[in-house]
Amino acid sequence: MSPFLNIPYYPAFDRMTPENAASAFESLLAEATRAVNALERSHTPTWTGLMRPLHDACHPLYDAWGLLGHMLSVMNSDAWRRVHEALQPALVAFSLRIGQSPSFYASYCALRDADRAAPCITPVQRRILDKAIQAAEQAGVGLPEPRQQRFNEIQTELARLATDFRNHVLDATKAFSLTLRTRDEADGLPPALLAVTAQAARDAGEARATAETGPWRITLDHAVYAPFMMHSRNRAAREQLCRASARRAASGDLDNSPLIEQLLALRREMAALLGYASYAELSLSSKTARKVETVDALIAQLAGAARDAAQREADDLSAFARAQGFDGASLEPWDTAFWAERQREHVYAYSDEELSRYFLFPRVLEGLFQLAERLFSITITPADGEAPVWHPDVRFFRVANADGTPRACFFLDPYSRPATKSGGAWMNDFRTRDRRADGTLQLPMAVLVCNQSVPVGGQPPVMRFQEVNTLFHEFGHALQHMLTTVDEPEASGVNGIEWDAIEIASQFMENWCYDRPTLKSLSGHAETGEPLPDALFDKLVAAKNYRAATA
Repeated sequence: MSPFLNIPYYPAFDRMTPENAASAFESLLAEATRAVNALERSHTPTWTGLMRPLHDACHPLYDAWGLLGHMLSVMNSDAWRRVHEALQPALVAFSLRIGQSPSFYASYCALRDADRAAPCITPVQRRILDKAIQAAEQAGVGLPEPRQQRFNEIQTELARLATDFRNHVLDATKAFSLTLRTRDEADGLPPALLAVTAQAARDAGEARATAETGPWRITLDHAVYAPFMMHSRNRAAREQLCRASARRAASGDLDNSPLIEQLLALRREMAALLGYASYAELSLSSKTARKVETVDALIAQLAGAARDAAQREADDLSAFARAQGFDGASLEPWDTAFWAERQREHVYAYSDEELSRYFLFPRVLEGLFQLAERLFSITITPADGEAPVWHPDVRFFRVANADGTPRACFFLDPYSRPATKSGGAWMNDFRTRDRRADGTLQLPMAVLVCNQSVPVGGQPPVMRFQEVNTLFHEFGHALQHMLTTVDEPEASGVNGIEWDAIEIASQFMENWCYDRPTLKSLSGHAETGEPLPDALFDKLVAAKNYRAATA
């Protein structure tokens, strides 16, 4: 049987293939459609008569679609893309079918009116109901037939364009590489980057490549691109990489320019169909900011505070570079990161490479978990091998309350895979806390996806400080999802949170990266094991707002 059917609590990631995904979705969609049709014909406008049964009817299909999307993000291939592309229109149509149901919408409103007259649902359920009403209205439930049909066409096309856009960026990123063959060409690169790029060269067929003698294969993968631009003394190579990065998916078959124009035009048309003055107005109607004017005012406030300071930072950097021997007409985009790192080293007397030697991935994880255990009275235990995974690098952990009762679990996919894995970092929810009608409780399950540098050639698994910060950030999202006490799935964990408020927990967790006891607890030098010295911590804190206006 396909692992996308009757999905157990622990999805069978190791058995998921594009082929068994395609075979499963026809039956999943048919069953969900039958259940929704039956509910639409006969239901009562109550929580147990409509809201819960509707969730139960849809979640097997939506869970499977979420897992397919996950595989597309972390194990991307032409086969996964073809399956996703083939199935996406039907999934969009199914979601619109529910959102545009006059029967469901009338019952939502009837339940809301009944609750206002005599409270009959909980505050959590009330929030879910309000969001369901808004979602139906923004799905075009009130549009007349010709306009609704056009709205549906737009939604289907927007989904396709968004997927194509992401695939183009991934393909353009992995299509570019620059091979450096002499030590002069690789001047300035730190040992960890030399090891990673030599391994990349070996993977590309340069069997004799070594960290010491090269060649070194430089790519646009962020784990390579960012440190290269910071440390390479090869200005011509920096320019080539910078231009390639800026022009990703901007020409040829992978050109996203026409897609952007289509996306903007379709969004404007969709907003107009729904009666909004702009897509921004439509988007903000479901966020905490609510109004375009609120966002414009905040942007103006930030620009006013940062503009002059950013100009001073640019002038200071230019003066510093010239004092250090830079003789170009002006600093170009490919110069900024390099000279900013040199200036930071000069002003604060430490380097990114020096700092990274104190952050070994296993030790950072241990310190992060100890912090979470202390803050939230939980325990986090490695459980590798107890749940299927999609790649050998993926780790699995269990979360329990202080008394040992299970609370949640999560996967961690830490390392960069430029050929198959989307860039950036994110948290997904595979399972949401859910108290079923029979009283059973489904516990949350999260996945953290990062793109850290891969340790190679016997090098210790060191992390750049920015990678440490990113890990804390994503774990903040995971904690919010896993430690929820809400039992309704549409509002538990990260579900139902406005998009302009979703970063609060994750941003909060980043602050611990500048807490002395915390940072010392998760640090240990790669050679000596010594924790981060106080003097180096003080320099790190002093540099926290370095070039903040420019950023």
